[in-house]
Amino acid sequence: MEIQRNGSQASIQGPAAWFTGTVRIDPLFLKPQEPARTTGAYVVFKPGARTAWHTHPLGQTLIVTAGSGLVQREGGPIEKIRPGDVVWFPPGEKHWHGAGPITSMTHIAIQEEFDGKSVKWLEHVSDEQYRATK
Repeated sequence: MEIQRNGSQASIQGPAAWFTGTVRIDPLFLKPQEPARTTGAYVVFKPGARTAWHTHPLGQTLIVTAGSGLVQREGGPIEKIRPGDVVWFPPGEKHWHGAGPITSMTHIAIQEEFDGKSVKWLEHVSDEQYRATK
């Protein structure tokens, strides 16, 4: 058994290469021990902050814990998400997620590694894409 104590891992700022706006990432379990392959983080998005477009080789689950946010899969409408919502993105589905324009949003992100990688980062979501409604 291993206990990861609260506060034992430093928070990091979401890298500008992967995020737009202010994002704080609190690692929960980032580097799995073989044979496990699950990684997870507690992620806080300030208003207007969001991920770049990305995919996950084995999919991703988001559990919204606070605030109000937005998610979109490629070709689909922008969807609003709220505390208690659980979002599943299937393997390889191009998507983004983040806070609403005037509210923060926090979620727990859980994904699995495949060949040592849990995410493939793509282009940034433009301001026009972020503000679009279908």
